[in-house]
Amino acid sequence: MKNMTLQKIAEAVNGTLCADGMPCDVDVATTEAAGVVLDSRKVGKKYIFIATRGERVDGHSFIDQVFDAGAMGVICEKAPRNPKGAYILVEDSFQALKDVAEYYRSQIDVKVVGITGSVGKTSTKEFVASVLSKRFQVLKTEGNFNNEVGLPLTVLQIRENCDIAVLEMGISDFGEMHRLSKIARPDVCLITNIGQCHLENLGTRDGILKAKTEIFDFMQEGGQVCLNGDDDKLITIREVQGNIPIFFGVGSSNAVYADNYENRGLIGSKARIHIRDKEGKDGGETTFAAVIPLPGEHMLYNALAATAIGVLFGLSTVQIQEGIRDVEAVGGRSHVIHTDRLTLIDDCYNANPVSMKAALALLDETDVLKLAEHTGTRENVHKVAILGDMFELGVDEAALHHEVGIYAAEKNIDVLICVGKLCINMYNGAKSVDNTAIGLYYYEDKEALFADIANIIHEGDIVLVKASHGMHFEEIITILS
Repeated sequence: MKNMTLQKIAEAVNGTLCADGMPCDVDVATTEAAGVVLDSRKVGKKYIFIATRGERVDGHSFIDQVFDAGAMGVICEKAPRNPKGAYILVEDSFQALKDVAEYYRSQIDVKVVGITGSVGKTSTKEFVASVLSKRFQVLKTEGNFNNEVGLPLTVLQIRENCDIAVLEMGISDFGEMHRLSKIARPDVCLITNIGQCHLENLGTRDGILKAKTEIFDFMQEGGQVCLNGDDDKLITIREVQGNIPIFFGVGSSNAVYADNYENRGLIGSKARIHIRDKEGKDGGETTFAAVIPLPGEHMLYNALAATAIGVLFGLSTVQIQEGIRDVEAVGGRSHVIHTDRLTLIDDCYNANPVSMKAALALLDETDVLKLAEHTGTRENVHKVAILGDMFELGVDEAALHHEVGIYAAEKNIDVLICVGKLCINMYNGAKSVDNTAIGLYYYEDKEALFADIANIIHEGDIVLVKASHGMHFEEIITILS
């Protein structure tokens, strides 16, 4: 890792380097670290381990082990009793993680695409990384490493053979994105939309816009911005650091837009994507046919965002087309699973009113006949939605759950199962709709549902599973799989 010596790291984290007299076989001024980790199990030769205090585990108790595994040094809040190697003493190990990642970012020559927004960050990240990988060596955020712990850990995974890092950046309060941007120093900032996430802290959609656009605070000089031009809040951003944003969306006024959209249900969609030439509205256009393998109309926006990023980095339309075609689903995010008995739509990683409605629209639009033809399943199946509580919605949480319930009951689905204390409002919203064709069920918790689930869901059914991450609906996926 370039310039990541113990001496330089100590300076970066404002820590005290303790190396004199230690059984240390490295030169603290010249030996570069091979990696920096929080997990002691991932320590290898010449790694640096950051000992943090968690709710259940204190990393300081593993310091001896990491030195035995070949660590060249440790960052810690308290000095080891009998140190087996050099260590850097700091006041706050989590702050040190952010400081060392910020320092490392300043040492490496890599382009960074920072992605944020209320909905679709992870799937957009997958599309962007898939497209860029057709020409460049790309590192992307793995799993849910998008916060003030995950983002620095991702930055610390970048190596010299990497051309572009695609970093997902998630927040729940003001100031967080400012700090994330300070670490990531993005060359390109992409915002997917401004929805209704984290209203408990951010108050309104205008508050969400303010918090998300903190990503611009540390954008590199001359950086570019890509925004959803169909979003009523994002369209108000006319310039950033003197540059006009690149807008993408379905609307033909955008620089990157789509038409000829064909929804193919759970097997994805097709569309024609247009790229306006730099001359603007009256200039020429480049078009290509896109096959989008992931289900849901919102995936079209992800493909358009990835197209805009691909254009910025000079990819050909063929490369962009192939990148969109080859994208793969991430577990918990519109991931379609075909089991021996059921077709599952695993969308249980997180939820808010906008993403709930998008998932219900996907279930509603699923063509059972086409799915049966594609997968060999029976045609006489039921569409079932198992929905759980949506968290961090603030004072309007009851009304927003009620609204989703109404929306669900108006869709072409057969069964709606509401689970969770907040979801009583969703259930009541659905009950208020005059639709005798839909079966409605309410359970206060998953355990109550599990006792009945075999009587509600039958072989061949298409089942959507979605809730906020804290509901742990992955347990439902496990049971149904």
